[in-house]
Amino acid sequence: MQGQEKKDIASFYLEELKEEMESMGEKSFRAGQIYQWIHQKLADDFSEMTNLPVALREKLDAGYEIRKMELLRRQVSRIDGTNKFLFSLTDGNMIESVLMKYKHGNSVCISSQAGCRMGCRFCASTLDGLARNLTASEMLRQIYRIQKLSQERVSNVVVMGSGEPLDNYDNFVRFLRMLSDRNGLNVSQRNITASTCGIVPGIYRLAKENFQITLALSLHGASQEKRKELMPIANQYHLDEVLHACDDYFAATGRRITFEYSLVQGVNDTKEDEDALISLLNGRNCHLNLIPVNPVRERKYRRPDKKSANNFKNNLEKHGINVTIRRELGSDIDGACGQLRRRTMISEAR
Repeated sequence: MQGQEKKDIASFYLEELKEEMESMGEKSFRAGQIYQWIHQKLADDFSEMTNLPVALREKLDAGYEIRKMELLRRQVSRIDGTNKFLFSLTDGNMIESVLMKYKHGNSVCISSQAGCRMGCRFCASTLDGLARNLTASEMLRQIYRIQKLSQERVSNVVVMGSGEPLDNYDNFVRFLRMLSDRNGLNVSQRNITASTCGIVPGIYRLAKENFQITLALSLHGASQEKRKELMPIANQYHLDEVLHACDDYFAATGRRITFEYSLVQGVNDTKEDEDALISLLNGRNCHLNLIPVNPVRERKYRRPDKKSANNFKNNLEKHGINVTIRRELGSDIDGACGQLRRRTMISEAR
């Protein structure tokens, strides 16, 4: 295998790993041992796998890799204990992950791509475009690294960091299967939430996968015109198409949709927006998550004050909409998606 690119062993399903072992002339039970080392014991190197023969470890090291994920920066909020991590990948790309601590357990927000090409107007992740998709192992290992660094169990996973998971569909689905695999971290699918800006064919595909994850749609505008103003994806998929796909997901899975709505002062927080949201969501089994927008230096958008945001929420509740305002976490540590990564990239380019 010399001269060839090493295989990304931490992205293999257990069954695929068994096939790899058999092709190497090894017993298939070795696959279970290796899988456990990588996905339960969170090994970073083959040398840690002490119940494997030295000769096998050397063969693994020659042909396979557990891709390194180097911690570049860790910021801890003095306000709420939120941790933000900046990791470097083997090719030098950088990604962000966030550890949020709640009474019900620890939640990790991970990235699914290095950068993003969706172009949402208020998001820092997309300012430099898409560098590349992440592999399943690179998504998983964000969680593994955080669990090792924090020495605490992760019980909830949110795929809402940089990137659009449905733009990286195959790797994303592989990640979901491996994360919820009983031979791995065994995180309940009901404790996994994935956010999409509304790639309609991907939502239909995901509905057929028999997952029990929560799908969160980045709505951000209650009309086609407002969405087009904030989200370029709306030029490709009409709001009616997106909502129909969401209804299909609910019908197929029984999992109610969460609608994410970034509140932007003077842009989508008016009385007209309230009325449009009420019309759109009334009668739908869903949850609306209001998110006062995180100011991004390169954008002009600002958040409404707390009183205005609460009035917006209360008026929706009066009309039977299930709504919350997302608790603000990490506001003192570049909390918004992509901010820390972008600031570091700019600093390194100088």
